[in-house]
Amino acid sequence: MNMKKYLAEMFGTMVLVLMGCGVAVSLGCTNDIPSTVIGTALAFGLSVVAMAYTIGGISGCHINPAITLGVFLSGRMSGKDAVGYMVSQVIGALIGSTLLYILTSNAGLTGTGANDLQDANVTILGGLLAEIIFTCVFVLIVLGTTAKDNGTTNKFAGLAIGLGLVLIHLACIRYTGTSVNPARSIAPALYAGGTALQHLWIFIVGPFIGACCAAGIWKVIEIKN
Repeated sequence: MNMKKYLAEMFGTMVLVLMGCGVAVSLGCTNDIPSTVIGTALAFGLSVVAMAYTIGGISGCHINPAITLGVFLSGRMSGKDAVGYMVSQVIGALIGSTLLYILTSNAGLTGTGANDLQDANVTILGGLLAEIIFTCVFVLIVLGTTAKDNGTTNKFAGLAIGLGLVLIHLACIRYTGTSVNPARSIAPALYAGGTALQHLWIFIVGPFIGACCAAGIWKVIEIKN
């Protein structure tokens, strides 16, 4: 049973990276062209919605190590499963990035949608803070909408989470291209190299700190029966 969950997480993360990063590359996402930012934000959000209703019943559709960490810290899953989820997510992201790299290499496009500081005015601290803050918000949305005591509203969790990710992309793309997901950043950076790889730690450390903050906030505000 656990293996099916891991495979679901691998497939879901592959789709997220392939579709989300794929749209970013196809549109040539840049802060100078608002329509490309909106398109990219919608791509990531819609990918989450689609996967939530595809694999949500199997694995919960984390497709993000930061979400998995937040769920683990909230006491909703075991450490063993958390590690299995994270490994599966990174593998899925690598598969998605590899497929995208093959496609772009044969279509005259460049890049795999890697995250990086968006311009010289965004400092390392600024990028790190952006990833911490927006991951905290995102993971908090996940923890709240999927809580068992959230009543019938948790039936719409996938939609709320996906729309939340759209909003977070619209707010964060200007700073880091929006990661809030270590797996989504690791895979494209391996192909991009350069500063994307040098700054990769920001997109691992930031989301994990944000997830810890979200778990702490949720423990304070959740209503326990």
